Amino acid sequence: MKLGLMISSLCIASIGMVGCASKVTQPDEYSGFLSDYSRLKEARSPSGAEVMRWVDPQLDLSRYNAVYVEPTQFYPKPAATAKIPESTLRGINDYFNQALKRELGKSLPLAQAPGQGVLVVRAAITAVSSKTQGLKPYEFVPVALVAAAVSTGTGIRDQDTTLGTEAQFLDGTSGRVVAQVVRKGTGKPLKNDSQVMTPNDVKSVIDGWASDLHQSYLKLKK
Repeated sequence: MKLGLMISSLCIASIGMVGCASKVTQPDEYSGFLSDYSRLKEARSPSGAEVMRWVDPQLDLSRYNAVYVEPTQFYPKPAATAKIPESTLRGINDYFNQALKRELGKSLPLAQAPGQGVLVVRAAITAVSSKTQGLKPYEFVPVALVAAAVSTGTGIRDQDTTLGTEAQFLDGTSGRVVAQVVRKGTGKPLKNDSQVMTPNDVKSVIDGWASDLHQSYLKLKK
């Protein structure tokens, strides 16, 4: 009887955790990179991803004839680990910088510095992690639940790779913030907790972020 109650409790708790999982960055996940989070509202990116976003209702993109992408950064600066080494962190940041320039360069010519008629993009990677994937719905039967717990404990279960980003867009003359966005994404799963994350595991996430910025520009321009 006690065993049955325990298994039922585990199932209910597990279902609760899955149900509460959110693809939108929550306030307790904000890094402090942006100067003001109070105006952010839930929205969907051009690709359909859930994001937190704010755009100045007075924004007039016709005022800008070039875009300057500030060097991207990690905020706060993470400590390298055996699972996510310095080479991976450096590679992720470099690729993020390249992807933003590649996609935003399709919107406007790239400028070498802020100035009149220049839209400034200031972006940071605010989270990078790998964590054991949650229990799948089909694993909530007692036998599979026990097997899943054992797999998790022994490092067999797949590991999710997660990235978070925060970005703001500023007027190149006044420095006034005209838009900002906060979002996160999941890359390729790692096979176990000993597999080292590489930039390739999250390139698809970064490509999606950069492409959405370009598509957002096109939609706002219309």
